[in-house]
This record gives sequence, C-alpha cells and structure tokens, in this order.
Amino acid sequence: MCRTSLQCNLSTGQWAIQARRLRVRVTLLAMTARARPPTDFPTPLERVGGFSYRTDSDQWEWSDAVARMHGYEPGAVTPTTELILTHKHDEDRLAVAEIVERVRRGAAPFSSRHRIVDTAGHTHHVVVVGEHVHDDDGQVIGTTGFYIDISEVLESDLQQTVNEVVATIEVHRAVINQAIGVIMWTYGVSAERAFDVLAWRSKDTNTKLRELARQFLDDIKAAPPGDSARAKVDHLLLTAHTRTDLPHG
Repeated sequence: MCRTSLQCNLSTGQWAIQARRLRVRVTLLAMTARARPPTDFPTPLERVGGFSYRTDSDQWEWSDAVARMHGYEPGAVTPTTELILTHKHDEDRLAVAEIVERVRRGAAPFSSRHRIVDTAGHTHHVVVVGEHVHDDDGQVIGTTGFYIDISEVLESDLQQTVNEVVATIEVHRAVINQAIGVIMWTYGVSAERAFDVLAWRSKDTNTKLRELARQFLDDIKAAPPGDSARAKVDHLLLTAHTRTDLPHG
C-alpha cells in the first residue's frame, strides 16, 4: 500500500508498470548469475527499489529495498539530501551532488550510474533513474524513480533494460517538446506559454499530456501547411546561417 499521495498517484502510471517489469527482469538475472551473492548483500528481490522527492516540502522517501541498500532497516531513518550524499562514494559524490541539486530544482529526468557505501562499509554499484511527477495542472511537483543494485548482477543485460526505460522517457519528452515547438511557431509564444497551452488542454479534456501531444502531432502531419507557410519555412531554413550571429531575443 502506498505511503504518500505521490506514490499513490504514480502507482497507476507508466512508472509503476516499468517498476514491475524491471523487478522481474532483475530478479531473474540475479537468480541466474554464476556467483552466489554474499549474505550481507541484498537478496534478488531487494535489488530494485523506489524513491520519491517532493519539491514543495524538500522531502525524500525511500522504499524498503533502497533503505537496505544503504544499510538501514526500513523506517530506521528519514532520508535527507545530506544523508544521501554521505553514502555516495568519495569519487562519485561531486557528480551525484550536481544531479541531486538538479532534482531539487525540478530539472529534467535523469539516469546515473555510480557507487554508494552502506553503513557497514560495503560498496554497491547502482543505477538510478528518475522522472518528473506532475500535478493536475501539469506543473512539476517532484521526482520519482528507481535504484537498481547491479553489484552482483549480469551488468550488460541489466544495462540494456535500463537503457530501454530511459529511452522510453526520452521518447515521451520528445513528443511533448515537438508539440510545444509547433505551438510556439504558430502563435509566436515562449516555450513556457506553449507548455501552458498543452497543460490547459490536458486538464480541460482529462487527457494525458503525452497522449494529447502525440495526437496533436499526428493531426498536424495529416494536414500539412499550405504553400505560403511552406515557402516561408523554406526561406527561413535556407537562410538561417546568415543570421546565426544576430542577438537572441
């Protein structure tokens, strides 16, 4: 049962489906690995765990599996930014600190492969994947994602799975960004205002943002611009190099 509204909202979304797929795949990989993992390393079912971060309250949450990756019993500690960075390997801490700061600012989805050191001093190689969580108005309210402990797993197969998940994120973002670009060009508005238009239509029609963007693009492709609009785009494309030194507005 989910512990917060953030986790409850996500449980019916795409990430919950990806979580189940990843957990099954990683479990199978761990069970078929040649080397038997040491008793003080996570069991196969504990190699994948979730995390969430709420921007408004600056609050992190770990699943039980992620807590154990760091050497804690579930519920024993409340994760904070400081605690998270304390467990990063010395050689990885600076790079991870930059990622954590971007998460706190609500920046783009991310993936990272680095090392953490648990309370017993054991080093774990982990892959961390994060994605935005939006409210009903399309505003970013936090980040959610997964830790995957790859210390004792067949890394090549697991990395392929992670790459597939990250690629899915990028496809969704690309579709939304393309739709934003069309609206920007059509109405002469900024990227922020174009996103506001999409978010408004998403909320007003109770349609997922990426599905609305995808359908919008499909419809645009099915109704190409007229000759005058195409001629303008042709001219701007063929002469863009002559204006690259002009100041940006």
